Amino acid sequence: MRKFVVGNWKMHGDRSSLVELDQMAAAAAANPSVDVAVAVPFTLIDRAASRVSALPIGAQDVHERDKGAHTGCISAAMLVEVGARFAIVGHSERRGDQGETSQDAWAKAAAAHRHGLDVVLCCGETQAERDAGRAERVVQAQIEKSLPEDGDGSWLTLAYEPRWAIGTGRTPTPDEIAGIHAIARAKMRMLIGERADAIRILYGGSVTGENAHSILSIPDVDGALVGGASLNAARFVPIIEAAARV
Repeated sequence: MRKFVVGNWKMHGDRSSLVELDQMAAAAAANPSVDVAVAVPFTLIDRAASRVSALPIGAQDVHERDKGAHTGCISAAMLVEVGARFAIVGHSERRGDQGETSQDAWAKAAAAHRHGLDVVLCCGETQAERDAGRAERVVQAQIEKSLPEDGDGSWLTLAYEPRWAIGTGRTPTPDEIAGIHAIARAKMRMLIGERADAIRILYGGSVTGENAHSILSIPDVDGALVGGASLNAARFVPIIEAAARV
């Protein structure tokens, strides 16, 4: 299965930041065995998609409705119009900060797919949930409630991101990562059958150029969802190169 490296700029970046995409696109072209994509803020999608047409540009969220009285929200059709090719849904920061549920993630994934966008669907436990021995159950429940019934690898990617590892410099042990990824794969198989085998599962949470190769070598880790290290090419390109060496 081809490795997939996705950058997530979160609430960072302005027009001057788009120059970073040039080297990222060049690295993607130089490592054709790896799929690379970057989710930028809504305000930059149009310019980013025009600047690097060969590098898929996506959104960090999408609304589940096509239109309506939803102040401040962005629909899938709007994203398509400005050049987005995928959307991240169910990110742990939106679950924690905006109170989004797995049902919300399911509806957003369905809306994105309905308009032809690929989807990166996120799941992951908090520190308290892990400390209580509930990490596996939490991830299984999130997948059960958010995985689209028609999900398949042609448009859907799952990302496991333990919330306590995001931006902290902490990562689970290789055995912990492998365990959750295996459980996630098994849960998807239970829900949608053999189609689950073609859905890539990414790991997200303090991925860097230094640890990327070891993380991406773990069974069932099919790529990485990268936050802070995706903000500039100097830190993101080594992760792409590490993926190509696995």
